[in-house]
Order: sequence, then structure tokens, then C-alpha cells
Amino acid sequence: MSRIAYVNGRYLPQRAAAVHVEDRGYQFSDGVYEVCEVRGGRIIDQRRHLARLKRSLQELRIEMPMSEAALAIVMRECIRRNRVRDGIIYLQITRGVAPRDHGFPPPGTRPSVVVTAHGIDVVGNERIAADGIAVITVPDNRWQRVDIKSISLLPNVLAKQAAREKGAKEAWFVDGGGHVTEGSSSNAWIVTRSGKVVTRPADNGILRGITRTVLIDVIRAQGLEFEERSFTVEEAYGAREAFLTSASQIVMPVVRIDDRPVGNGAPGSVATALRAEFHHHAEWT
Repeated sequence: MSRIAYVNGRYLPQRAAAVHVEDRGYQFSDGVYEVCEVRGGRIIDQRRHLARLKRSLQELRIEMPMSEAALAIVMRECIRRNRVRDGIIYLQITRGVAPRDHGFPPPGTRPSVVVTAHGIDVVGNERIAADGIAVITVPDNRWQRVDIKSISLLPNVLAKQAAREKGAKEAWFVDGGGHVTEGSSSNAWIVTRSGKVVTRPADNGILRGITRTVLIDVIRAQGLEFEERSFTVEEAYGAREAFLTSASQIVMPVVRIDDRPVGNGAPGSVATALRAEFHHHAEWT
């Protein structure tokens, strides 16, 4: 079955789907995106994702192209047409099509909207989580507003590729003070030797991950000690556990950082328990 994409009001086979050559997303990366997990045919944390989408659009002064209710209908229709039971739905909104000029296009220029959906291998992901993954660290060379979920992702692309070339699954960005900010497509966490769960505060230096937000509720519900603060690479090397969070990976144990084992080099009990409990606290739509 051909995959179906929604592009500016039309559902099209992906091979026929296209955006204009002067779309500002293509020309300037002038747009934002969201990625939501689909589980059992239902969207996980749709409300939170759409709230973050609206914030990102407001920060870039892009108009919301349709109501949240209408966008939710499009998302569910993409899931239905692509017959996705467990997977990912991706939506992207740009400032629209206009002659190439760095300044904003004329008022009334309609934002462009693209929505796609595809399945994921849930069983395969569980096998990966059972083994844990490796990450590398790279200098954080991104702009200062990564709290906006912008489609300008070139540093993230290069970081992810660097990880793959070293046999790792993810790269963690490190700021000038030696502190981990976040991953190329995830938030970063550690569990200290004393059992405290630590992640960086959601300031302008990281994206406020939706999975991150829900997981904080899980951590508190389980009575674990939690602290929002920055942590150094050296502290991560010596941590009892490490893990990352994202919509596509949920809670993924990290067992090696820069080719050094974390803890005993196997997924830890805290990360494993948090992964198992996550969907009991998420919102299903």
C-alpha cells in the first residue's frame, strides 16, 4: 500500500506529494514541526504536542493554519489512511510560499502544512531497550533558541551522523562549561549513585520534550528523588544509570557514553521501570 501524505488540504500518495520550490521551509528552514507517538491507533499526548506546536509558531510569528480541532482531524485521518497502529505521526508548518526574500512575506501568505504517518517496529524497539544503547558527546554548536521546535536541524543531523559513524545511536550535546544539554533528537537523563533522577531544566538551551514532561509525573508518582539541574559529562560517566527520552523512543536506557560503560554496562532498574510505566501516565486520544 502506498503511503499517504496530507499537503495543504489534499491527501496524496507520497510519491506524488510535493511542496512549492519557493516554500520558505525549503528555502530558509522557516517553520516548525511536531512528532507524536501513535500506539494502538491512538495519538499519545496530542494535547501537549499541539500546545507546544502553537508556542513554537508564536515564537516565530507564524499563524496557526487551522484550528486545533481541524488539525487533529487531519492527523487522525493520516493515521487511518496509512493504517498505522503503532508508529509516528509527523506534522510540519512553514511560513508558506513566497518569492525568496529574507524578510517575512506579505500579510495573508498562507502557511504550508504537511502531515505524514508511518509504522514502527515496536518489538524491535523493545529488544533495543532491553540491551540499551550507546551515545557519544559532541560540542553544542546550535543557536540559542532550541526551545523552539524549528525545522532548522543541521547541527542535529551532523551530530546524529557522527554517532552512527562511531557505532552509537545518539549524540549528546555538551555546552562550553562541560554540561550536557540534550541529545540530537532526545532529552538526556542520568541517575546518580545515590539514586536521584536528574535532567537539565527546560530553559532555552533544550527542547521541552513532551515525553520528558510526562516522565516527570511518572518519577514523582513512583516516589523517586528528582532534580532539574545541569550535569557534566564527567558526572554522566560516573552515573549509576543514564537514559534518554523522546516520542519515538519513550525511555531508552543508555549503557555506554563515549565508549565508557555506564554503571554495570546494562540497562538499569530505574530506566526500565520508567519505560514500563510511561504509558499509564500519558494521555491517549
